[in-house]
Amino acid sequence: MKAPLHISSADNSRLKQLRGLIEQANLRRKTGLMVLEGIHLLDAYQQTNQVPQYVCTTDTTLAHPEVITLLNGWPDVLVVVVPDALYKDMRTLGPGVDIMAVAEQPSCALPEQWHEDVLILESVQDSGNVGTLLRTAAAAGIKHVLCTTGTASVWSPRVLRAGMGAQFGLSIHEQLSIDDILPKLSVPLYATSSHVSTSLYGLDLSKPIAWLMGNEGQGASQTALAHAQGVTIPQPGGQESLNVAIAGAICIFEMVRQRL
Repeated sequence: MKAPLHISSADNSRLKQLRGLIEQANLRRKTGLMVLEGIHLLDAYQQTNQVPQYVCTTDTTLAHPEVITLLNGWPDVLVVVVPDALYKDMRTLGPGVDIMAVAEQPSCALPEQWHEDVLILESVQDSGNVGTLLRTAAAAGIKHVLCTTGTASVWSPRVLRAGMGAQFGLSIHEQLSIDDILPKLSVPLYATSSHVSTSLYGLDLSKPIAWLMGNEGQGASQTALAHAQGVTIPQPGGQESLNVAIAGAICIFEMVRQRL
């Protein structure tokens, strides 16, 4: 490990950048950078053989066995060390192993057409829902995720935590409109809706498809539903609707079940 850089001033330009990336979605989009917080998320990132720009931790945490192991895997990465109180003012996690890193957001070209399974998130606003849906997609082997404007940023600290590193193995495109997406789909589109009678369990999901999960309150847009097969999940208990992340998991793993 390189000799660490000790910073004690909150006005330091590097720490200002770090705080800005934690708090400002616009800055993350402008710079293409993200903040990875917590030992487990950093470990997941390291397992993809990617390297951050720099790591930030505290004197106390620098001696933690898991941190030592992690930093030994990145011997050439700059380590910024700050006082415990200064780190506490920046972190978004509760007490634990105080470590975070600044890294480049993965990027990939947007294909002309989608011929494989794809998950579309249309204005899904809750960070936990977005992160859970990303984890579900990754677990089911769906590699491509399209996010419309209004969907929580997949590279925000909260969504990164909720995704538990699932983002690192996915091809993700953000800030799209539904009108950008629909012409590019070469696979059937299914959208969950409580206003249709077609049951999820009556569908043939053996071929590549696109799943669309809509906004928590409004559901899928009328534009999306006009181009999709509406699908309902039977609910004998009579509830009006399921949480979007739960609905997505049920749909996606019914697809997995049919392909086993």
